[in-house]
Amino acid sequence: MISRRIIRTKVLQILYAHVSSPEKTITQSESELHFSLRKTYDLYHLLFAILGEICDFASDRIESRKMKNLPTQDDLNPNLRFINNRLIGRLKVDESLNKYLTANKLNWSNYPDLIRGIYSSMIESELYKNYITSPGDDFQNDRRFCEDFFSNILVNSDIMLNELEEQSIYWNDDLDFTISMVIKTIRKFKSADDKNEYLMSLYKDTEDQEFTTKLFRKAIVNNVENRKIIENYTKNWDVDRVAIMDILIMQLALTELMEFPSIPVKVTLNEYIELAKYYSTNKSSTFINGVLDRITKDFREDGKIVKAGRGLLEG
Repeated sequence: MISRRIIRTKVLQILYAHVSSPEKTITQSESELHFSLRKTYDLYHLLFAILGEICDFASDRIESRKMKNLPTQDDLNPNLRFINNRLIGRLKVDESLNKYLTANKLNWSNYPDLIRGIYSSMIESELYKNYITSPGDDFQNDRRFCEDFFSNILVNSDIMLNELEEQSIYWNDDLDFTISMVIKTIRKFKSADDKNEYLMSLYKDTEDQEFTTKLFRKAIVNNVENRKIIENYTKNWDVDRVAIMDILIMQLALTELMEFPSIPVKVTLNEYIELAKYYSTNKSSTFINGVLDRITKDFREDGKIVKAGRGLLEG
């Protein structure tokens, strides 16, 4: 589930925290890195669970309206399309999802205002109104609405963003990515009776897990050497005045370029330039691109960057 881009992002964040706290050991920071990635995986499961919570909230509202002293015809004959959503029903009984939520004590039971707020935003949306009145009443239509709920309603929910920021510092930048993984998973479900397990594992494979640990450790171990390299290629700049995030991004890029022969140079450069656009100053991506481009050309000529297999073919 965790992509290489998220891994690089988390490594950068924890590396920044590590250099900002000299008292921290590599082991402590590495533990924090893996905890941060696990929190993203927690959020992945929690996002699936929120559908069920909103569905239950909607069901309770329907029942309470029926009990009014003077219920309307709409109260007595409500539209049940959403609370009967087949995909949501399938997720409610998903064994692996419920097992993970229970084992890690993850739920939304203590956040009724959040559930109420998201529900209100949902029922006011055109997506919801079109869904509950559409002639198509099948699993595919239910699944499509769930996709739209995440990609158009939840991702733009200020109340959701605020709540995630309050719950965990590790979720500040995770919502967009995690929602994309949720949608990717939802698209795998074929029917309400489909009993296959589609939820993603934390890492795609052991290679990604090893990439995480090695990238972080090597960036710290090679810190002095990589900083000297950067200083040599920024002689017209006072390196101490270069943004610390720019330095760390270039150090990570150098680590990846020299320590991972199977990753194409283009992939590495593009990934860290994108990180610079998001986490540093407006001019950082251009500056970092120029420095890394010069280093890469010289180091490849000198044999300090050697790519093999896929990397040799792709850059």
